Amino acid sequence: MTAPDRWLLRTDTTTYAVALGGDGRWAELAAWGPHGAEDGPSPMEWSRRTHFITPADAAPAEYIPYGLRPFTGADLVAARPGGDRGSWWRFTGATQDGDRALRLEFADDLLGLHTALCYETVAGTDVVLRWTELTCTGDDEVRLERFDSAAVNVPVQGGARLTYLAGQWSQEFQLKDVELERGRFEMESTQGSAGHAYHPWLAIQDAAAPAEGATPTYGIALEWSGNWRITADAEPGGAVRVRAGRVPHEGAVLLAPGATLVTPRLACAFSPDGLDGLARVWHRYERHLTGERIDRPRKVLYNSWEATGFDVDAEDQLELAKVAAELGAELFVVDDGWFTGRPDDTGGLGDWDPEPAEFPGGFDRFIEDVRALGMDFGLWVEPEGISPRSKLYAEHPEWVYRIDGRPATLVRNQLLLDLGREDVQDFVIATLDRLLGSHAIGYLKWDMNRPPTERGRPGHPAGPDAERQDLDAAHVAGYLRVLDHLRTAHPHVTVEGCAGGGARVEHATIARTDVVWPSDNTAPMDRLRTQYGYLHAHAPHTMSSWVTDAPGVFDPRPRSLAFRFVNSMAGVLGIGADIRHWTPEQRAEAARWIARYKEIRDVVHHGDVRLLGSPADPTCGVQFEETGGDRVVVTAWNTGPLDGAPLLPGRPARLRLRDLAPDAVYTDTVTGTRYSGAYLIHTGLPFAWTAQHDAELTVLARQ
Repeated sequence: MTAPDRWLLRTDTTTYAVALGGDGRWAELAAWGPHGAEDGPSPMEWSRRTHFITPADAAPAEYIPYGLRPFTGADLVAARPGGDRGSWWRFTGATQDGDRALRLEFADDLLGLHTALCYETVAGTDVVLRWTELTCTGDDEVRLERFDSAAVNVPVQGGARLTYLAGQWSQEFQLKDVELERGRFEMESTQGSAGHAYHPWLAIQDAAAPAEGATPTYGIALEWSGNWRITADAEPGGAVRVRAGRVPHEGAVLLAPGATLVTPRLACAFSPDGLDGLARVWHRYERHLTGERIDRPRKVLYNSWEATGFDVDAEDQLELAKVAAELGAELFVVDDGWFTGRPDDTGGLGDWDPEPAEFPGGFDRFIEDVRALGMDFGLWVEPEGISPRSKLYAEHPEWVYRIDGRPATLVRNQLLLDLGREDVQDFVIATLDRLLGSHAIGYLKWDMNRPPTERGRPGHPAGPDAERQDLDAAHVAGYLRVLDHLRTAHPHVTVEGCAGGGARVEHATIARTDVVWPSDNTAPMDRLRTQYGYLHAHAPHTMSSWVTDAPGVFDPRPRSLAFRFVNSMAGVLGIGADIRHWTPEQRAEAARWIARYKEIRDVVHHGDVRLLGSPADPTCGVQFEETGGDRVVVTAWNTGPLDGAPLLPGRPARLRLRDLAPDAVYTDTVTGTRYSGAYLIHTGLPFAWTAQHDAELTVLARQ
């Protein structure tokens, strides 16, 4: 079949060019960068001479099977059960929809497998979505041992700088980097979610260039709520090739005759402006994922968990609600502990009925009392969790993940429902419909506090036959089915995604929720580092952040109430402290900060973001610029030592702003101070830090 020299895909400002290689046996990247980058010899061009490897092993292949590529890493490893691994393709056709979508098809008639490489651009962004569709065309099953979503090739000169997000529970989204001149870098999660330890996101740059400024920067993010893996290889030709995809729990998947497996989508992004520019590409993409819900103001939230824990009763909750309303909160959320059998974490999960003894006037009366204060009402749930002491477990022990004949591991004194089962999904949907349909609930916090451990389905096949189950994919499909139902059946409800903090933050969840919870750690300096990493990959309108009294876990240095508020105002503001014990002065200060936040949250959630320095610097900040540039909001923090003033000569710390109009005049709306854009870019916005004044919110109006 005759094919064009190249297929071109165009986003707002970039071009992605694909060509056939290997006499039509695979597809290769020809160019990826700003419009015009495709005009000239490909930066991925190679000599076609190879020694001790095959041409396919050196090629910048978009996706290639083991068999064609036996040595340097294949994206697809397939075989007939009990047969030899390997697949050898022939190109069978291409379908293109202008410069917005492309489908390249390859067949292996002997194996009985058809592979389609799928591409789609996202309007209004510089993101190209990629995924693969695998169809069994023979009479026998095909065993898929590895089936990545896509591979991404990046030309580098002196090795690659890989920037990634790593951590642990209470320390998620820590920004890390590693230089890879040769060899392999790999990260993954097998916890049935994105996980706390690593995040399914990666940025790639030439190591010889700086991380910021005019540095071409490539990024990927996997849209998958289950097990995943990302592998980066510095390959013999000098390029870096990144593969990403899901990891089946069983180690492989059996594809039945006539069946098609569709891999998760891999979002591929490019920016010519370093990591900071790449962050803005991701932010625009996530506003696209949010859709029309982006226009809903994210309400200032009060959550009662840190004030009362499991000790939930109507009287104490209303006391908190009254104070929260006085501060200006718009939403009151009752966290864990509101339902029957839940005086602690040893019982109750699965039995989702309000505890009558704690709401003697009735649960609806309690909600009415909260709403009468002028606030919306929200509730915490953990739909996948189940307590061994619950009524649900007594009725349906078969609904729990476990392996016949093996003991079950308790995590947080609970087990996990097999959400891949349709009857379990139906139960969860019915439960949430009952809660949201019977009570005036406008906010739902969905939590997941344990990963699957003994991940088996009692009474179902084990051994090789278990590969037909694909339990991880089934659970993800069930989870997304329930979220999709919530969005359709209860469109007015704001949904928060949480998994013991930030263990389930990825594009499939972000597309179906309104906010996510990045970490259970709300200490000021710890949280600042978490949010700094988070904002490299995700948009501010998705980032729920609370003001609490929590002490530092990793950085115990005390910070002011203002520091905590300004930190939380860089995302979606919430309060989680026991505000009953705040002094009148603290309450008055909190009310002022909340009022200021309401004035600028539209800029924070819709504007272009620039990260100014990092928490490792004595002064750092975030710049939010309103569309059109009429308002610029700067959140700034002092993270290091002071300069000794006024006892010793000292000068204000400064943050140089970026990409303002140099000849425009910007006025501080609080002090009235006027600055030229050139001054703010060259000299910077001044901050006179003291021990008491360690954070500031500055709003600049362009004249």
